[in-house]
Amino acid sequence: QVQLVESGGGLVQPGGSLRLSCAASGYIFSIYTMRWYRQAPGKQRELVATISSGGSTNYADSVKGRFTISRDNAKNTVYLKMNSLKPEDTAVYYCNTGYQNYWGQGTQVTVSS
Repeated sequence: QVQLVESGGGLVQPGGSLRLSCAASGYIFSIYTMRWYRQAPGKQRELVATISSGGSTNYADSVKGRFTISRDNAKNTVYLKMNSLKPEDTAVYYCNTGYQNYWGQGTQVTVSS
């Protein structure tokens, strides 16, 4: 059974940092692209960052230079390090695998003073 379990969300002040984790199980993690998406209230889900099986990364323009996606294939985990957070980064963050397009349950990130 495929599972993606996100963690690490929370409330942070503007300018702060968080690191999200997504632990995968039930498939061969290392050979699939992983993605982080986010969905703010009243908005469509948007792609934030992508990491390929080989470690190549891509970012949405809105987070480029502030967010870093990485993966640890030994731990079957993908991370999203978020720095210089802004109120507009507030959203539920989801991880997604290229393996049959499974999704995690999401973790809430709130950026507010």
